[in-house]
Amino acid sequence: MSAAAPPPAPTAPPKTATPPPPTPPRPRIPELHDAGTLHRDSVDADRWVVNGLVKVTGDVHLGDGKVVGTVAIGGRLSASNVQYRGTLDVDGAVEATGSVTGTGVLRTGATFHAATADLRGGARVGGAVTVDRGGRVRGSLTCPSAVIGELDLDGEAQIPGELGGLTIRARLKENSSFGTVRARSVVLRAKRPNLVDKVFFRTVRVTVERVEAETAELEGVDVTFVRSPQITLGPDAHVTEYEGTVVKRHPTSRVGFESKSPRPYGLRR
Repeated sequence: MSAAAPPPAPTAPPKTATPPPPTPPRPRIPELHDAGTLHRDSVDADRWVVNGLVKVTGDVHLGDGKVVGTVAIGGRLSASNVQYRGTLDVDGAVEATGSVTGTGVLRTGATFHAATADLRGGARVGGAVTVDRGGRVRGSLTCPSAVIGELDLDGEAQIPGELGGLTIRARLKENSSFGTVRARSVVLRAKRPNLVDKVFFRTVRVTVERVEAETAELEGVDVTFVRSPQITLGPDAHVTEYEGTVVKRHPTSRVGFESKSPRPYGLRR
């Protein structure tokens, strides 16, 4: 009888290359000053002061930022507080845990969020706007939709979606349009033409699809539908349909369907 064959020797596991240790993140810069014209890959600083023209390819993470001139950011901007005077152009989102304050041009390719905002000039936002508390705009605001705790707008706006908040006050000096305006208190006033405007047939046209509020004051605006327990129709306000009570109505205000067509060419009166 032959002897049993010995068991096969265990096979050693294949050797694998040890991955290199991860690259430690760059330490945040306490304070960064940029002047003139320059380019950066990214910015991560407690404080960033710009005076000139700066282009950043990636993201910007800040404590506080102060911009004088033009800053173009290819990524997103996140900060505690941001001040700008000039042009702030961000391809991504803007996220501020504190305030955004500026004079000039603000453009974002995505959403905008801040605790408070005070914008003077033109603001064009590619995504939704969210301001937790007070938001003041002196100029133009263009965005798909907005939720602003207390909005004070003096200028013009193009917001096709919903504009919501606690209180919304808008003095509209240029043509503007809104989808749904929803708040506890809504005041929309369009600029009334003066004598010179009437001579040159200049009028400000403000259209709103829907207003929902506890109190609604409308002047010089054209609203398709209003739902409110207290509706005040000021001079030249037009409401197609409403649900609630009209507590005050100016003689020049109108209620109901109207057929409107552009003035024929050459007609002056």
